Amino acid sequence: MNARLILMKLRDGVPVSADEVKWFANGLASGLVTDAQAGAFAMAVCQRGLGEEGRVALTLAMRDSGDVLKWDLPGPVVDKHSTGGVGDSISLPLAAALAACGVYVPMISGRGLGHTGGTLDKLEAIPGYGVDVTPEHLARITREVGCAIVSASGKIAPADKRLYAVRDVTGTVESIDLITASILSKKLAAGLEALILDVKVGSGAFLPSAAEAKALAKSLVTTANGVGCKTRALITDMNGPLARTAGNAVEVAECIDLLTGRVINENLWDLTVALGGELLVLADAAADAVKGGGMIADALHSGQAAERFARMVVALGGAADLMENPWKHLAKAPISRPVFASETGIVQTINTRAVGLAVVGLGGGRQRDGDKIDPSVGFTEILAIGETASADRPLAVVHAANDAAADVAAQALVEAYQIGPGEVDPPPLIHERVME
Repeated sequence: MNARLILMKLRDGVPVSADEVKWFANGLASGLVTDAQAGAFAMAVCQRGLGEEGRVALTLAMRDSGDVLKWDLPGPVVDKHSTGGVGDSISLPLAAALAACGVYVPMISGRGLGHTGGTLDKLEAIPGYGVDVTPEHLARITREVGCAIVSASGKIAPADKRLYAVRDVTGTVESIDLITASILSKKLAAGLEALILDVKVGSGAFLPSAAEAKALAKSLVTTANGVGCKTRALITDMNGPLARTAGNAVEVAECIDLLTGRVINENLWDLTVALGGELLVLADAAADAVKGGGMIADALHSGQAAERFARMVVALGGAADLMENPWKHLAKAPISRPVFASETGIVQTINTRAVGLAVVGLGGGRQRDGDKIDPSVGFTEILAIGETASADRPLAVVHAANDAAADVAAQALVEAYQIGPGEVDPPPLIHERVME
């Protein structure tokens, strides 16, 4: 086989075999395939598509291009993946609640991308929390605690790492075939038995339209099931930030409030319960999603999820009293002030992408590789669609490193909100359930 012949077939819309896809993925990992050939592959797939069989073949080939974790645990190994959003810290309470329900969650997560927040960036706001661990350390924490949220090692799906870098500079990031293979190759390399997907839709989603979100959800579900991992997806709303905070330390604090019962954000609670309930069904730990959701809710109510989260934090280097005294450890921004709308009225729409980019502009995300994140910055008390902005109710409170940064973020936030006189119903939290 050679790359040129495979590329010619893709260019002309001729189906490629699983062996050819595997050869190309191995070439990406080994360096046998050049950057030019990798770019041509990405563009050909973006333009012509792979079809379901080709997508499964690429996913498996990229998964198998590196290490695939094996488990010997007394319960099922499961995980969750989100396509990315703003104010979305679901992974933190969900992993802990699932562990309290008797399943095992070795959650290999990522950093922020574009306007979306990253789970690893949030957890690194906890002083001492180390996301880079050996496979042996990951296995020990997963067995002892039930969950561990860490980064992928360089040996996990190296073909995807190479192809992703090429996609980023060739205008092929949006290919559903390539998105599917990229997400699933890394997740399936964790040795999962079941996976729940949170596919976002709306102004803050990576693919904002309902049609695009459904196409991606179906592609992910059919491909994951096609390679033997029981999978479902929920299409969930991102027409506004999911919770009341957007940033890193502030989102961790909101999750701790949820887990300890001090302050419960309804959206965070409801989506954690919904995603966890579906995943417990896939793991054969619950008869249906309602019963599964009830188990997750019980784990949250009882404090068992909080106990698992605390143990995970300590096992990965964080403070033992984080749950009791979060702001003793989490960084606070020196500037905090309310941001008011230019008029009194009801929130009609939110440009959620702009809100996420405002957090990035504050230093809460990366504008280029190598940027250092400021964990203290972001927004709290974020107003949602259908709520009233007034002289007594700000759009949010901005947390910034200095006055100039706060001014820029405040202006961006005001411009992201459309305020009007009419009553507006908030969009549904869950738009659709995709099972096949």
